[in-house]
Amino acid sequence: MKDNTRRQETEERVLQGTAVSRGIGIAPLHVVARGFSAPEVYSITDVDAERERFKEALDITKGQLSALQKRIEAISGEKESRIFEAHLMMLEDKAIVDRVNEAIAERKQNAEFALYAIAQNFLEAMRRVPDPYLRERTADIEDVCQRVLRNFSHEEPRDGAPLDHHILVAYDLTPSDTASMDRRQLQGFATEMGSVNSHTAILARSLGIPAIVGLQGAVLETRALTPAIIDGYSGKLILYPTPETLLHYEALRSEKERVRHRLEAQRNQEAVTTDGRKITLSANIELVKELPYVKHSGARGVGLYRTEFLLLEGEQIPGEESQTKIYTELARSLAPDPVIIRTLDAGGDKLPVEPLLEPEPNPFLGWRGIRVSLDRPAMFKEQLRAILRASAHGKVSVMFPLISGIMELRRAKDLVKESMDELAARDIPFDENIDIGVMIELPSAAIIADLIAPEVDFFSIGTNDLIQYTVAADRVNYRVADLYRPTHPAVIRLIKRTIDAAVQNGIWTGVCGEMAGDLRLTPLLLGLGVEELSVGPHQVPRVRHAIRALSHAECAAMADEALRTPLSRDTLELTSDLAMRYYRELID
Repeated sequence: MKDNTRRQETEERVLQGTAVSRGIGIAPLHVVARGFSAPEVYSITDVDAERERFKEALDITKGQLSALQKRIEAISGEKESRIFEAHLMMLEDKAIVDRVNEAIAERKQNAEFALYAIAQNFLEAMRRVPDPYLRERTADIEDVCQRVLRNFSHEEPRDGAPLDHHILVAYDLTPSDTASMDRRQLQGFATEMGSVNSHTAILARSLGIPAIVGLQGAVLETRALTPAIIDGYSGKLILYPTPETLLHYEALRSEKERVRHRLEAQRNQEAVTTDGRKITLSANIELVKELPYVKHSGARGVGLYRTEFLLLEGEQIPGEESQTKIYTELARSLAPDPVIIRTLDAGGDKLPVEPLLEPEPNPFLGWRGIRVSLDRPAMFKEQLRAILRASAHGKVSVMFPLISGIMELRRAKDLVKESMDELAARDIPFDENIDIGVMIELPSAAIIADLIAPEVDFFSIGTNDLIQYTVAADRVNYRVADLYRPTHPAVIRLIKRTIDAAVQNGIWTGVCGEMAGDLRLTPLLLGLGVEELSVGPHQVPRVRHAIRALSHAECAAMADEALRTPLSRDTLELTSDLAMRYYRELID
């Protein structure tokens, strides 16, 4: 009976999800439970020593939380810092500490795994509580436990550490989880949660990581070390693949690699259409470690540097000097090509700038983007001064996110001027004529683009938010995913309105949202008059090839027809037909 069961467990099995990032990965699975990753587990002999390690990790965490509490209090006041009092109280809860110490002795296992096991049992119980307030507190417990786990130290590596090459299966991943992944080890990831338009999916595409979302029950249905294939084209996770399946996917991966190398060989060619219209093709990045990918891709600089991953990943927000160092490295490395640094874009479905005592009822319409920066002027000016200082070492521009009207823009520009004056008083060099741009990602901004254009040097259309705010469909909510349509007539008309306003005022317009990397939509964007496209470094070669295959005149004629088309699907068909005619091999 056992032999039959074993045979069934190792038979090829296919789990179907939604593909969100192209590519093929072949490797064993590394499975992560809901909430946070399980630490390595190993046997111990000295219980007292292990309990002492636990105590030391608790003490380090308490010190970090106290420092973070003081930092938040200095930035935003005592009220906002109180959340850390609750976190500190958890660390001092004798019942929890005693249970972990008992588990160390009973299990004869390392302290961090004992903490993880106790925490997971407690969290699962809380998730079943009907009280929504108590259920929401699970995030606080997860945060505290993760902090403690990070503060354990080992004298030497232990057996059971994460695999060198693996496919990650998880309940969910945050954008910061995705951004910090080591692309050399990770062959792909599959999650139970997520959507095509979530920030995690966007980052996977940007980093070139094969990814699948919506794989219901994947964590329970898979085991660590299971041989697997992730198909980022069809959305399949294949467990225990047969030799025939392996051969098929190895051949498919080799063919895709040949196409990629052929496109990368064109990296020094300009992104210019067949009838001579030049498009600036740049890269979106989150981390400085992506710079080699930008250079390898042949991108003409960085069209969007998302600073929230720099500012919000650590225990505290880096100060002016730390930020200056990073931004200067970007400017110097990319010179003479430009880098556009977007100021902190936090909140909504992105990373939070600071913990809130009460969750926002509607984060997408709440405290996010430029609103956070304007409410925290001291923090904002630290970032502005750092950007200005970096502008002395290369072509640097500054860009403001989620601008809804003129007054927000002028307040932000006033703070830029104040930051300039402060640097001048300290005899610190900067570019006095630094370009200032705004993200056009709200319908209000697009409608008054003619009023905003005289105030700035460029527009960059953030299509992800522009679409969701225009059609009132949360882009990470699978229930309304079919309403999130890039080719909705209102979206297309707002893009055209923005571009026309820019042209009339002598400034340029780019697109840095996901539409820029969707090859089906490249003909439409070119036809509407976009002058710059900024995409993930791994998408640059494919987009360049698409631009070079197209005629701008033909795209413009198609776009004119699209602007008169009442149905999203018809516009998508118009632009897709053009794309399929000239570069079908990149879309299939």
